[in-house]
Amino acid sequence: MNTQKKLGIWMDHSTANLIDLTSKKNSYVIASKFTFDTKEDALNRSESLMHNKRQQMQGDYYKDIAAVILKYNKVLLFGPTHAKTELHNYLNTDLHFKDITIKVESADKMTNNEKVAFVENYFNK
Repeated sequence: MNTQKKLGIWMDHSTANLIDLTSKKNSYVIASKFTFDTKEDALNRSESLMHNKRQQMQGDYYKDIAAVILKYNKVLLFGPTHAKTELHNYLNTDLHFKDITIKVESADKMTNNEKVAFVENYFNK
């Protein structure tokens, strides 16, 4: 029988904490390259440049996360902002993700231990 690979991702627009309960190092972070300094630099040039830069870098951020998601069968996206829904919508447009079960849950800011416990509780119910 094929083992189910499960991944929990707590995310906002700046960082994504990826929690794989089956690996020894069960958590790592993917960070968006759209930082406050990048925003300020682009905004000093023009507001439209800043919005374009944000969209491009947010797309790159979602692509980085999506590349990891392809290795899993079940994925839980959770966090305090709309980033999880934006990523879910992004993934729904790509047929590579059609066989992966992806669920979205709201969650507040959490410590790393609370994130791991949230993912364990979700997949163990």
